Amino acid sequence: MKNIIFYGMFVAFLFTACKKDMVTGNKEEKPPVGITEATLISLETDFPSENQAFTFIYDAAKGNGGLKSLSGDVYVHTGVITDRSTSATDWKYVKNSNFTQPVAATKMTAIGGGKYKFTLNPREFYTVPAGEKILKLAMVFRNTDGSSVGRNSDDSDIYIPLYEADKLHVKFSNPAFEPFYTPAPAVKITMVGQELAVTAVSSKAANLTLQLNGNPLGNAANTNKISATAKITATGKQLITVTASSGAETTNASFEFIINGAVETAALPAGAKDGITFINGGRSAIFNLFAPNKQFAYLIGDFNNWQTEQTYFMKKTPDGSRWWVQVDNLDPNVEYAYQFLVDGNLRIADPYCEKVLDPQQDAGIPFITYPNLKTYPTGKTTGIVSVFKANQTAYAWRNASFTRPDKNKLVIYELHLRDFLEQGDYQTLKDTLDYLSRLGVNAIEFMPLNEFEGNSSWGYNPSFYFAVDKFYGTKNALKALIDECHGRGIAVILDMVLNHSFGQSPMVQLYFDQAAGKPSANNPWFNTDARHPFNVGYDFNHESEATQYFSKNVLKFWMQEFKVDGFRFDLSKGFTQKNSGTAETGVGAWSAYDASRVAIWKNYNNYMKSLDANNFYVILEHFAVDLEEKELADEGMMFWNNMNHSFTEASMGFVATSDLSRAVASTHGFTQTAGLVTYMESHDEERMMYKNLQFGNTSGTYNVKDLATALKRQELAAAFLFAIPGPKMLWQFGELGYDISINQNGRTGEKPVLWTYNSNAPRKALYNRFAQFIKLKTKNDVFNTTNAQYALGGAVKSVVLNGQNNRVVVVGNFDVVTRSANVEFPTTGQWKDFISGETISITGNYTKSLAPGEYHIYSTSSFIQ
Repeated sequence: MKNIIFYGMFVAFLFTACKKDMVTGNKEEKPPVGITEATLISLETDFPSENQAFTFIYDAAKGNGGLKSLSGDVYVHTGVITDRSTSATDWKYVKNSNFTQPVAATKMTAIGGGKYKFTLNPREFYTVPAGEKILKLAMVFRNTDGSSVGRNSDDSDIYIPLYEADKLHVKFSNPAFEPFYTPAPAVKITMVGQELAVTAVSSKAANLTLQLNGNPLGNAANTNKISATAKITATGKQLITVTASSGAETTNASFEFIINGAVETAALPAGAKDGITFINGGRSAIFNLFAPNKQFAYLIGDFNNWQTEQTYFMKKTPDGSRWWVQVDNLDPNVEYAYQFLVDGNLRIADPYCEKVLDPQQDAGIPFITYPNLKTYPTGKTTGIVSVFKANQTAYAWRNASFTRPDKNKLVIYELHLRDFLEQGDYQTLKDTLDYLSRLGVNAIEFMPLNEFEGNSSWGYNPSFYFAVDKFYGTKNALKALIDECHGRGIAVILDMVLNHSFGQSPMVQLYFDQAAGKPSANNPWFNTDARHPFNVGYDFNHESEATQYFSKNVLKFWMQEFKVDGFRFDLSKGFTQKNSGTAETGVGAWSAYDASRVAIWKNYNNYMKSLDANNFYVILEHFAVDLEEKELADEGMMFWNNMNHSFTEASMGFVATSDLSRAVASTHGFTQTAGLVTYMESHDEERMMYKNLQFGNTSGTYNVKDLATALKRQELAAAFLFAIPGPKMLWQFGELGYDISINQNGRTGEKPVLWTYNSNAPRKALYNRFAQFIKLKTKNDVFNTTNAQYALGGAVKSVVLNGQNNRVVVVGNFDVVTRSANVEFPTTGQWKDFISGETISITGNYTKSLAPGEYHIYSTSSFIQ
């Protein structure tokens, strides 16, 4: 007898990923995992087979809704699962292997109402050779360039099973089934006394029997269809079975679901924290989920074979905001996967978990980066799952007494692991720190390291805030990297993204309006609609008590668990409930002084000070009016100061648009230079050397587009960047004149890792100059003085620094023609040129004819180097 079992919506289903490579950047917004009505895929026949043509219809409004608002063409990205496939992810005979390019043969026909149809004969369409049996069609749906994708409601791939022709088969047509690898019924009843309408169909006339928990519901003789109504009379698991018999053939199909008992109200045990609290030496654990206004929740996982059992039915706290359950008989040395099943139809990972498993992305993580990664529980659940282990290998810190560099001497190296190293992981960077030590930087700012959607990403699409993204390595590998940085006198700053989160976040999923495609009005953390321009993902409401509580827990975790030295907060200006709209026309109103936003940031800053008052760096990507930034700077916060346009114009030789004055803190109204983190490049701008080589100015034989000249122009710009007092930042490989456009392979796409630049003599010379300038700044107090004069607006620019034991004048010609310099030096006498080593005598104003790109750094005393 052939058995076909469909596990119901409260049990486990298979979640798979197709064979493709999709790059997730910081601008891609994916719909969250959610549960919608079934009938995502409709078939014209109940039992399609491998050698017969049939039509299927895709409803773009169903499933994850990824294409529901699409106005263009829809293509099916598809392959097959055959008897030679090794797993659900092992698609064979894929029709369009390049996911970003459309294939005409896979274009669907729009039939109106957001629905699309496609007709095929499986063996002919996929060109499957004779002798290889087709078991299932595998597919997702996509727009023309593959940037929007339609999948199942849990964001998994879609499967259509095929049936052997002329054999007896039986299946349920009601309730409708979602097309997972193992189809899942959309059962909606939740309590005793409700009724469930059930219909089953067979592939040929047969005697059909329906049963509920072994008790008959109905019989029908010599027919293809049977219907009955199942009245639920008891709590617990419910099993619906249909049996079909025709001559010597017998087959059946079944599905399970569960009906809850009454929810128990009980106070959270003392000492229980968010997420998991281990007790009894790790043999027991208390699981705690904040989910107000939900009806019920189960804990499912490896410890109960992913079944919804009464033992794991979660209690509700008296205020109705939290769900908790204690699990006993755990092995403290075993790693367990788990999820919360909320209101019977939503499987979510734990927002506070420190590790997740992703059924689509984990296969792309090399073993050398993350050894012995736990296998995803395929066939038992769907979606992202959390992982815990009571007895984890503790990291033994070696450098517990690290002293952070003074803010005024801070030189930050912004770094993206993926594009900095061929093997972009923590261990490889740890082995590469000599390069940064020789350069002289005293801080590294990492682009986001907590779990984000996909593997290859800038990281501004975050989903889990307490989990280290596995694509870069283990959390102990990250701790070892931070520890090594501290041992070398290098601070570690993390890019923290708390303006928004993406659809993979369980906090987005818990309260999401699938029809509207946005967070529901009762979401405790997120705004229904973003309140400001340039938002991506789903916008946090930082006036919400729940959001502030969560955000503070995130900050505390990284400060204490990983001993980081600071945060750079992405889109900090977005921490507002003042609604400026999302159009670019709202940027002015969004940037205006916002008292609520000021109060929010003072609150967060004071909280971080309460945890660590030892020169902890709080850096905001704010770009609001000077009045607001000054008020926050007076509280010790620091601000990204984007001088890319002015420095790039200066480097290219377009002096009319090259005013560098805003690199000076006093032009912002700041009384302290430490509040302004000035940079020529960050991850977010076009590369200066690319613009030099593509668009640089020329005059006669002097051509900025020439590589050697372009590199010398970068050297000139860097001399001024590091001479102006205040903390500084440089973007990776700027010290080597990296000249690959930010838009190559897409703005956020992978870029070439060109360590070969380090062996190129002119580029190495630029690196050496950067290293000299950085060491001048970090070792000589004169570069931190507030007693300074600037002339930064013309072709010839100058900086005059009056220190206690030294005076410095930096002068340079940014034009592409010779210019005359006339600078008032602060004292007469002997001055030494750091660049040439020559000594000059100053008796009045300094006057000199400077060739294009020529610059000098003069001082009255020798520098510490």
